[in-house]
Amino acid sequence: MTKKLDGKVALITGSGRGIGREIALKLASDGARLVVNDLDADPAQETVEAIKAMGGEAVACVGSVTAPDFAERFIGTAVEKYKGIDIIVNNAGYTWDNVIQKMTDEQWYAILDCHLTAPFRILRAAQPVIRALSKSETESGVRNVRKVVNISSMAGVFGNVGQTNYSAAKAGIMGVTQALAKEWGRMNVTVNCVAFGLIKTRLTGSTADGATTNIDGRDIKVGVNPGLLSMMEQTIPLGRGGTPEEAAGSVYLFCIPESDYVSGQTLICSGGLTGM
Repeated sequence: MTKKLDGKVALITGSGRGIGREIALKLASDGARLVVNDLDADPAQETVEAIKAMGGEAVACVGSVTAPDFAERFIGTAVEKYKGIDIIVNNAGYTWDNVIQKMTDEQWYAILDCHLTAPFRILRAAQPVIRALSKSETESGVRNVRKVVNISSMAGVFGNVGQTNYSAAKAGIMGVTQALAKEWGRMNVTVNCVAFGLIKTRLTGSTADGATTNIDGRDIKVGVNPGLLSMMEQTIPLGRGGTPEEAAGSVYLFCIPESDYVSGQTLICSGGLTGM
């Protein structure tokens, strides 16, 4: 049986772990060939090997999405390995929280660089490749709809205490989504966005666990206050946080042919929660 994404080339940032990994596995299971990215080589390679074990194809492009040369390397990896681009998922991200009076310029720019500037650079680097492919296909009478899925958050839709930087970046990526849906429609590209609510990953566990993550040499505390975490789960109509697999499913909806006429939209994946 032909799979819906057979032969498609999908690039996913932050796909060595968590939601990104599950997106990669989901798309690969439906026939896509993957360019996997993570800050660290080991998680990226683990995802690559998991895809290969499924009978799929994957290659890693390791490094920080905020590095000045990353976008060109990322796009270049897809072109060199697979000769094309069909799906881009801008997923990589983390939080670095503080109330505004205590938030430093470093915190502000670090989060905007990761969640807003990095996707901008990736999509800018991808445009000449997609334009050339689209032109060639049009001249040959071939219609191929490409997909961009940007990842936002309910913090970008409603704001969140202690996350001025993150909320601003995630609101910004929704604006990028709407603008590019208008710019890239002529190239048969749909551009959509998924805004996650509480999805259970290592970045949204309890702060009582004392977990940290190293981002560009900074050890950053991750997690959610235990009291806030409990309150959030109680207010979710489905009664729980989502799983990475469920989060991946919402992204998948924008990658398959059934969504070929949906563009410029933001889908909230929150278990029914409609405010924060």
